[in-house]
Amino acid sequence: MPEPRVMIIGGGHVGLTLALRLQKKLSEGEARVTVIDTQPHMTYQPFLPEAAAGSLEPRHVVVPLRAALRKCEVLTAQVTGIDHERKKITATLGDGKPGELDYDYLVVVPGSISRALPIPGLGDQGVGFKTIGEAIFLRNHVLSRLDIAASTGDRDLRKRLLTFLFVGGGYAGIEAMAELQSMARYALRAYPQLSERDMRWVLVEAMGRIMPEVSPPMGEYTQRQLESMGIEVKLNTTAESLVEGHAVLSDGAEFDTDTIVWTAGVKPHPMLENSDLPRDGKGRLECSTKLQVRGADVVFSAGDCAAVPDLTSSDPDALCSPSAQHAVRQAKVLADNLVAKLRGEQLIDYKHKHAGSVAGLGLFRGAAEVYGIKLKGLPAWLLHRGYHLAKMPTVSRKARILGDWLMELPFRRQVVALGELHDPRAEFVKAANTRGLPKSRGTSAAG
Repeated sequence: MPEPRVMIIGGGHVGLTLALRLQKKLSEGEARVTVIDTQPHMTYQPFLPEAAAGSLEPRHVVVPLRAALRKCEVLTAQVTGIDHERKKITATLGDGKPGELDYDYLVVVPGSISRALPIPGLGDQGVGFKTIGEAIFLRNHVLSRLDIAASTGDRDLRKRLLTFLFVGGGYAGIEAMAELQSMARYALRAYPQLSERDMRWVLVEAMGRIMPEVSPPMGEYTQRQLESMGIEVKLNTTAESLVEGHAVLSDGAEFDTDTIVWTAGVKPHPMLENSDLPRDGKGRLECSTKLQVRGADVVFSAGDCAAVPDLTSSDPDALCSPSAQHAVRQAKVLADNLVAKLRGEQLIDYKHKHAGSVAGLGLFRGAAEVYGIKLKGLPAWLLHRGYHLAKMPTVSRKARILGDWLMELPFRRQVVALGELHDPRAEFVKAANTRGLPKSRGTSAAG
């Protein structure tokens, strides 16, 4: 009999974790595992803020899929649809042509994308914070605003350049803003023309508190820490317009900004809309406690795109929160259940009580609440780094990240903008399209 084909849609943290576990548990010839993703690497998103701030080398927070999954097939392609009735997925492959791929077992873990709202100007002016590209862009962008502001005598322009707006007060927005603000404050040492008073950092949150993942007292502590750093926190406030960088907020405030970062939530990957699998009201796949999609016992899911019952809750309708903590643990149970399914063994339920949360708030600052124990400041910051270092896939990446941190001890943080990374051909195109004077006869191009 031919090997059954296990198709994994998504090479993110969940996809990589379960694929690593599958290639460890499956015997040779037991199954053919294929991982398909638009990117050839996995990005460890909890380290994006530190990569943006320059504490970590961006390459060290991504794991190349082909290097890590040597016993799996890796395809770089865009999945556009799932036809479970025919057991086929539709994908646009590397050559740009659509094609169909068969599967015997399917794992759907494409993750989520930013949940943008129809706010005028957001699409033109905003940037998200979910990919390594966005993290690198924001680092270069913030530092380039300092460069330009230090080189202009126009007060209005300087004020606009040094105003930074973040929308969304969850973990992603808080950590990104704190790290980038910490980096910018450090960078000001090289700009005698500027001071911390020239910068304005504004956090806008629609709810009445920030960081809903932790208890209200810890959320209040985090807010006080941000405000002590000079960050304005606007609660119960929304952005009504962002046209041409002119921010209009629901509390009546208006100001110009050159930096708008959107971290106000996520939604399941839109690819799921083109499938015949059951979804809930939020667009997530309806799953059982065994991480199987309801009505499709050979299809599994986990992470942000899966609605998984929470067995630790007294509410029978409760679902697991879309957190990295649940996602990674679900990935391991999913892998074990898939192996059991292949071998005709009994599947187990996913059950995990949320242990708590840790967050970094810039260099040497943090907030953590783990198993009811609250930590603040340096201890929380150290726990944040230690926890995520332990969860980072592969020994190679752990060692590189630890090396980056150790190098920060004797040497200063590197703060330089490399904006040309985002348009590397600009200078060449300019040179190629510039018409110079006619060359004299007999003069060679080499001079």
